[in-house]
Amino acid sequence: MKRVITYGTFDLLHYGHINLLKRAKALGDYLIVVISTDEFNWREKQKKCYFTYEQRKALVEAIRYVDLVIPEESWAQKRTDMHEYHVDTFVIGDDWEGKFDFLKEEGVEVVYLPRTPEISSSQIKKELYNAADVEDSKLNHDSINTNA
Repeated sequence: MKRVITYGTFDLLHYGHINLLKRAKALGDYLIVVISTDEFNWREKQKKCYFTYEQRKALVEAIRYVDLVIPEESWAQKRTDMHEYHVDTFVIGDDWEGKFDFLKEEGVEVVYLPRTPEISSSQIKKELYNAADVEDSKLNHDSINTNA
């Protein structure tokens, strides 16, 4: 059985995530998804998620391509995960190109998959933030006109 592993935050789950998981699963028989915990995201990335780790885990577990979900609690755990879960292939988005080549030393194939170009969680957050600014501006404008 060929085991594949991928890592991510998986906040604001979207079809780009699904594409990544589908392509990762196609590289083997068993897909392990490692999701960054809330504590790890804050401590190491200064990143706050909209959904909690448990909520993100439940969402990812519901995806048919996923066989196992485990928590990511440190950067260093990647090396040990390769051995503990008998991983054959490590998969991640190509925005990380070259960053995880050290895992080849653990006897693991490292694959950088192209991202789905027109979608990202960062882009969704940015567009929602901009839309909220426009809506606030419109509400303030309407409020001024109503009071005049």
